[in-house]
Amino acid sequence: MQNLVDRLEQILNESFRLPLSAYLLVNEDQVFNIIDQLRVAVPEEVKRANRIEAEKDRILAQAKEEGERIRELAKHEAGELVNRDTVTMSAQQRADNILERARRDAEALRQDADAYVVEVLSQLEDELLRSLTVVRNGLHKVNTEIDTAVPPSTD
Repeated sequence: MQNLVDRLEQILNESFRLPLSAYLLVNEDQVFNIIDQLRVAVPEEVKRANRIEAEKDRILAQAKEEGERIRELAKHEAGELVNRDTVTMSAQQRADNILERARRDAEALRQDADAYVVEVLSQLEDELLRSLTVVRNGLHKVNTEIDTAVPPSTD
């Protein structure tokens, strides 16, 4: 179509100008021939423009739909990440609580074990001291009896 407009302009530029006027002498057949071609070309160009416009609208609608789908997918994935992060944080907090409780229980067991060992060793010490006292008393008694015993006669 641009070609037809260019040809029409060329015809006008090459036409004879009437002196002292704004009028041109043009080849009427050439001008009407181009006008006929324009009448045929313009509706085709309009149809083509309408097809392009419809295609543009379809592509924009498709892009909008795809954008919405991607946005929803991103929203869904973000929600899953938040949930996963919440679950992870909750699990970490529970694990920390379990570890702290285990530390406290281990410390309490250690203290109880130390107290038990001290108690058992103290009882053992008491029993050993009683036994030592019995042994000392027995030795003392035997030594006393030996010292007070009458020496055997020598005959």
